[in-house]
Amino acid sequence: MSTAPNRRAVAVILLVPLMVTLALWAFAWPAARIAPRDLPVGVAGAAPAAQQLEQRFEQRGGAFEVHRYDDEAAARTAIEDRVVYGAVVATPQGPHLLTASAASPVVSQLLREAVTASVPKDTPVEVTDVVAAPPGDPRGSALGASVLPLALAGMAAGAVVTLTGLRGARGALTLLAAAALVGLAATAVTHSWLGVITGDWWTEAGALALTVLAIGSAVAGLGALFGSRGIGLGALLMVLLGNSFSGVTSAPQLLPEPVGAIGQWLPPGAGGSLLRSVAFFDGSAAGGAVWTLSLWSALGLAAVLLARRAPEPVEPTPAAPAREPVLTG
Repeated sequence: MSTAPNRRAVAVILLVPLMVTLALWAFAWPAARIAPRDLPVGVAGAAPAAQQLEQRFEQRGGAFEVHRYDDEAAARTAIEDRVVYGAVVATPQGPHLLTASAASPVVSQLLREAVTASVPKDTPVEVTDVVAAPPGDPRGSALGASVLPLALAGMAAGAVVTLTGLRGARGALTLLAAAALVGLAATAVTHSWLGVITGDWWTEAGALALTVLAIGSAVAGLGALFGSRGIGLGALLMVLLGNSFSGVTSAPQLLPEPVGAIGQWLPPGAGGSLLRSVAFFDGSAAGGAVWTLSLWSALGLAAVLLARRAPEPVEPTPAAPAREPVLTG
């Protein structure tokens, strides 16, 4: 009896628990270790009250990266430019907390709790949401949930290009067209229908399309280089690691190190950061994400353009029937 079926069965039995363990590690571990790590926050106001606030943040053992500003106006500008997630302004009436729930509702709540716990019990803390999350998505749930569909759309586009053998300009144009259509459709749903993003419509469509293009090009490029195994590698990078390490549902600085940094170098994380910038902050701090997505897109498209088309099987030509010898006499 052949042992090949038995070997395949054993491989499946071992592979399924391994994949489940890997998925649990990628998704559950970062979620279970959410905490501030060098989270950028601002402190403004006159000394010595501002210095006391700064010292209280620094006493948290590397949880916060404190930026000092002269006044409330400068702190507001830093929040709007996405330099810091929030700021505390020292005033004669007590601390005034400036937040940006559009940047991260989780961080906004964390800052409220941290500032409230650092002042005497009866001290009032005024809170102002400088850049508020849209009414259609006050907790940021819809924005966070949009990363996985974008990853799946890019994954599907790259896999189809690979499995159908599209190479060269035809494969590249297919990826570009698919990404553009997904960007338009996704913006129509998230902006026009659900109202969970509120920036410039066409800029948002471009950000979404660039995200899908980066993912699809990466998968197709890996497929062009490694065949069907490249699709599996693309799924690991873009769907499993890219989605779970993106930090879109919380913030990259809340994830365990170096997960947050790795996530921003993968297209899902960079795409989520870019979408947040163009949707709520007029494109502030979008440069790094644009470069990351453009680099993935360029490398993937280059692999698709330069890869040779797989040779098509040649049907054997039927042999000509043998001719009977002609007898001469």
